[in-house]
Amino acid sequence: MATITVNASRETGLFGRMGAAVSDFFAAVAEGRAMALRYDRLSHLTNSELARMGISREEIPQVVARGH
Repeated sequence: MATITVNASRETGLFGRMGAAVSDFFAAVAEGRAMALRYDRLSHLTNSELARMGISREEIPQVVARGH
């Protein structure tokens, strides 16, 4: 994953705020993609594989949202 950093002293100016907003947007997109991948990976497991991990199929969305 790529990370965009913005110098804190520039965040008070227009371009600094815009840079921070763009950075936040891409961070949110990356987090959403990671969550989708976790959900996809877990949803393709069998019920017994999920049980060995201590979760049920119904719990997959909550597990993904918590980031575990």
